[in-house]
Amino acid sequence: MRYEGKIYRPPGEWRSFLLQATVGCTHNKCTFCGMYKDKHFHVRPMKDILEDIEMAKEYYNGEVDKVFICDGDAIVMRQSQLLEILDALYKTFPRLRQVTVYAGPKSTKTKSLEQLQELRQAGLTRAYLGVETGWDELLTKVNKGATSKDILEAGLLLRDAGIDLWVMVILGLAGPGEPSRKHIEETIKLINEMKPNHFSALTLIPEPSTSLYQDVKKGTFKLLNAKESLIETRMLVEGLTVSPLHFTSNHASNYLPLNGTLPDEREKFLKMLDDSLRGEGYIRSEYSRGL
Repeated sequence: MRYEGKIYRPPGEWRSFLLQATVGCTHNKCTFCGMYKDKHFHVRPMKDILEDIEMAKEYYNGEVDKVFICDGDAIVMRQSQLLEILDALYKTFPRLRQVTVYAGPKSTKTKSLEQLQELRQAGLTRAYLGVETGWDELLTKVNKGATSKDILEAGLLLRDAGIDLWVMVILGLAGPGEPSRKHIEETIKLINEMKPNHFSALTLIPEPSTSLYQDVKKGTFKLLNAKESLIETRMLVEGLTVSPLHFTSNHASNYLPLNGTLPDEREKFLKMLDDSLRGEGYIRSEYSRGL
């Protein structure tokens, strides 16, 4: 398989065949994200994409059951292209059961509900949506390029189309104090209205290639400490009412790994968080955290 630049995938896609259909991200201006700074967004030629599928057939001997279509928001591709890719994947890999994609809010909204339903029927099973925060003031500050309304509408479109919806938010994105509280409160409101199937909370670790990293170096942005990050996590666990909700905060960036279902494991998670906040439970060391 041939790839342009460094390839990124959600943690849960570590066993998937990574098929690069687009290069980079259509927005690529978020202050906290350094994933695609070295790339200019473009769609790869269909000829190359289909050739890569054939290459994967030989490499994996046809034994592929999961595919992640990358880069940043391949859902923006023309409907006919996505349908052709899905058709080729399912014809090539008889054991294929899951095809997933990153979905940007604005990119998702270029598709109608009927188009997304068509993609689901063709085998697009899951979409990962970067919510980051539900607070509009913070979305503007980090240059997300979308409002909370845009993000909610994109999530509802994906969910209503029958696509398994996995959302991500970033702990610490607002910094400490009152902004931290507002960030989490507004995020809880958004998620409770969107009702995704899966929810992941990652903790902000600025990358050197981002403007947010420069703000941290200059002292104009303050990162949360472990206690403050755990308090944000606790607010989420306590405030999210989606039922059932697969909840994770077990990314390498997080101080306390959590992975389970809300509301069933709410009390268990709250106890783990309270123990850690009192200094009686596990907290990852700074050394062991990373992206």
